[in-house]
Amino acid sequence: AQLVESGGGLVQAGGSLRLSCAASGIMFSLYTMGWYRQVPGKQRELVAHITSGGTTNYTESVKGRFTISRDNAKNTVYLQLNSLKPEDTAVYYCNANRNRLGLALDYWGQGTQVTVSS
Repeated sequence: AQLVESGGGLVQAGGSLRLSCAASGIMFSLYTMGWYRQVPGKQRELVAHITSGGTTNYTESVKGRFTISRDNAKNTVYLQLNSLKPEDTAVYYCNANRNRLGLALDYWGQGTQVTVSS
């Protein structure tokens, strides 16, 4: 399995970015897809996830600003980041997970840097 993120970059506060994560080697539509972020010295935190059925969940700090979506035909999950703040600066990671017959299947991308300048 492989997850490849793209779309990160440098943006001014208040700006927008769209992250993409293209998956291969997995039955994408069966997986819960998530976006996590991590800054140096801190634990990786969940930003948002979307289940195989399309249910979404967001961490409180990004509600109303970020939107997660998926395109099962393209095996891709997106994260639209609007109204960005300097505290959103982090490496953003894509995750795919599902539980199959009691076995946890969990995959990560390599990460994409998002930097928000004030």
